[in-house]
Amino acid sequence: MTDAALTVATESVADFAARARTWLAENMPAIDPDHPPFSVRAEQASWDRAKELQQRLYRGGFAGICFPREYGGLGLDYAYQRAFNAECRRYEMPLILNVPSLTICSATILDMGTESQKRDRISAAIRGDEVLCQLLSEPSGGSDLAGVITRADRRGDTWVINGAKTWSTSAFAADYGLLLARTDWTVPKHEGLTMFLVPLSSPGITMRRIKEVNGNEEFCEEFFDGLELGDDAVVGEVNNGWEVASRQLFHERRAVGGGSEFASGSGAENASEKPPDHVRLAERTGQGEDPAVRNLAGRALVRRIVKDQLIDHVGTAIGNGTLPPNAGTLIRLFHAETTELEVDTALAIAGTAGVVDEGEELSDLLDIGVRYLSRQTGSLGGGSSEMARNVISERILGFPRELAADKGLPFNQVKRGRQ
Repeated sequence: MTDAALTVATESVADFAARARTWLAENMPAIDPDHPPFSVRAEQASWDRAKELQQRLYRGGFAGICFPREYGGLGLDYAYQRAFNAECRRYEMPLILNVPSLTICSATILDMGTESQKRDRISAAIRGDEVLCQLLSEPSGGSDLAGVITRADRRGDTWVINGAKTWSTSAFAADYGLLLARTDWTVPKHEGLTMFLVPLSSPGITMRRIKEVNGNEEFCEEFFDGLELGDDAVVGEVNNGWEVASRQLFHERRAVGGGSEFASGSGAENASEKPPDHVRLAERTGQGEDPAVRNLAGRALVRRIVKDQLIDHVGTAIGNGTLPPNAGTLIRLFHAETTELEVDTALAIAGTAGVVDEGEELSDLLDIGVRYLSRQTGSLGGGSSEMARNVISERILGFPRELAADKGLPFNQVKRGRQ
């Protein structure tokens, strides 16, 4: 163990925070946390910048704080990551690498991958050399992830992948993707799936960007036509991909709500992602003393405080075993509902200034209207909010499961589409 590694392994949380405070001031660009630099996730330049910042963190010994040392991290507990988060808020951080590269995909590989996959892919992500993404949703799949029809057929020593994925977050910037495919059609749908770790530069992959209603092109769709993979691409076990996907969804639901210990720093990626300052907004629109508007602002602020407390409570409870891992869905659902309330409240207070240019003094309020166009994304990422409520009711509260017409049926006998 090097002297630097020994220091990290033996220092207290307070000493770690103090060392981080000094290092950040000397090595990372300072920012105004209320007006962070704008990271356009749809542009490659934003990802190149994030990788550069991640590489700085790695060289400084502050990357992958909660990842095991043997895979490039520091092997410390969440208290150290929380301390670092508190120190780094006034510095530019590689936040767009958090979801899905570090908090979802790397965390899933840590849980379910082979030693080679952990050693190579996790360490590369922590170093800032590679980006990972998810390849889960399909054009015809809706919220039924277990109903995927992208197929992986065994031909000799090779797996041949054919099918399509969609709504893949930032896949254009990724080097590898976790892809769920069907490898056995003769068993019930959850039993015939396998997860693969796919190099996205491989022949047989065509990728296209998806334009959203707000003009953003962060999401992608992918088409697989004879993509060939070896056994070393399998994550977990063949035909046991649902276990890997379930673990992946666990990490996603925690990450989307802001409750993952594997994040590389914390804060808003840009000003449009920061919670609106409803009080300031009310004052700017001449409604600062309006009781109804003050009530709206207060309700949103209380919700924000409860969300932060929920993240801490659920994270601690999962860690000590008093809540099951599925309880991360509570964070995911509350985050979605809080985000919608925040945006709805902002637009209600902004009024017409959120959708119509009412002069130079209020011109920036048009961003609220643009943000409103994508308010629903939080209710879709990590599975829909409806699916989240099912998970909470059935797997946390123990309510009876919903009737599933395809339960126990071999997947090749399940009626799909117009059948």
